[in-house]
Amino acid sequence: MTALCDLAATEAAAHIATGEIGAEELMRACLARIAEREGEVQAFTFIDADRALVEARRADAVRREGKGVGPLHGVPVAIKDIIDTADMPTEHGSPVFAGRRPAKDAQCVTALRDAGAIILGKTVTTELATLTPGKTRNPHNPRHTPGGSSSGSAAGLAAGFFPLALATQTGGSVIRPASFCGICGIKPTFGLISRSGVLLQSHTLDTIGVYGRSVEDLALAVDALSAQDASDPVSYPRSRPDHRPITMSDVPVPPLFAYVKTPAWEEHGDKRMHAAFAELVEALGKQVEEIPIASLERATAWARIVQGAENLAYYGPLLEQAPAKISKGLTDRLNAARSIDALSYIGAIRGRETAYAVIEEVLTNYTAILTPAAAGPAPEGLGSTGNPVFNAPWTYLGVPCVTLPLLEVDGMPLGVQLVGLRRDDGRLLRTARWLEGFVRALDS
Repeated sequence: MTALCDLAATEAAAHIATGEIGAEELMRACLARIAEREGEVQAFTFIDADRALVEARRADAVRREGKGVGPLHGVPVAIKDIIDTADMPTEHGSPVFAGRRPAKDAQCVTALRDAGAIILGKTVTTELATLTPGKTRNPHNPRHTPGGSSSGSAAGLAAGFFPLALATQTGGSVIRPASFCGICGIKPTFGLISRSGVLLQSHTLDTIGVYGRSVEDLALAVDALSAQDASDPVSYPRSRPDHRPITMSDVPVPPLFAYVKTPAWEEHGDKRMHAAFAELVEALGKQVEEIPIASLERATAWARIVQGAENLAYYGPLLEQAPAKISKGLTDRLNAARSIDALSYIGAIRGRETAYAVIEEVLTNYTAILTPAAAGPAPEGLGSTGNPVFNAPWTYLGVPCVTLPLLEVDGMPLGVQLVGLRRDDGRLLRTARWLEGFVRALDS
């Protein structure tokens, strides 16, 4: 029997809405799991258990009174600590911002509260959401990294601390930790979820993402989060969000996947990951075809240029103001970015649409791209969060990506990444749900 704290968000929301379980009952189960495992996992930077229980009791009272409830009514959600919360600190994983208390919630946090969610706490991020690790451990094996920069959100969800969490991605910070921790994650189309009130390190790359226990969880959360926001310049007009109905609908025909190893396959890919993907591709049979996309090599190089230049633009002033509070690793990366010239940066920005046109052409013949979510399982050791090389080109292109916890290597999870067309997140989620069901049927 599934413990309450291990319920999927969609299950939890449905049970709370009918009164089968109470929001307070669920919150107490999550807090009990946190008390049991947080000392090992170390997912949180801040948690207010008393406030969470008060809000859960209030949610139960609202339901008993017959008032309308939102799609996430009473569901605990954790927030990455680069996303502003008015009632909790937001310190960006850096001593530069120690003790910072935002004046108001980020727009995405407001959207969650409007949907009825209860903000349980703030989760560990790497330093300024870059590559310097925080304190979090992988719940599958604490000697291994949980990935980054969304380390606390991924590890906490995998440990059963909460059923939903917010993450962010500039290189691979949503998809890679989800792969390492064995959970579902989505980095949606660039601009789908507002970034207002979120630490900015790259205005052309930064994307808000979601972690959940099922593909349906991802769709539920994305619908709650994806209204257009005029205060975020990359937020675009769209119709009423309907990702969940599309996700849960039947595929009209079985999908055909384009299996793309990417140029990083030989140099960076773990041989155990190679073997695991070979088994998956064999099992998919006629539903998958391996194809090369040569332009991804240029996209990876351009992504590195864009991220380096924009990181320097946003974090360079911090380095000048408080050099003793910036790690050596980040200092070295920012100083290295000073060598990026204006022509290279402009070329990398201009190259995006050319590279995306190749993906559009590929996806006229295939339902989605199937590709690794990470170079391998979570590496042992806590000095690194792993290599984002299998994520960065897709982030650069602004396309939606979903990772599913479908593979395992030496007892550690390994995700399978699916990539779709911009602004076609619903169809990508539906395809991911099909693949999830296909693999489960193989295992049954």
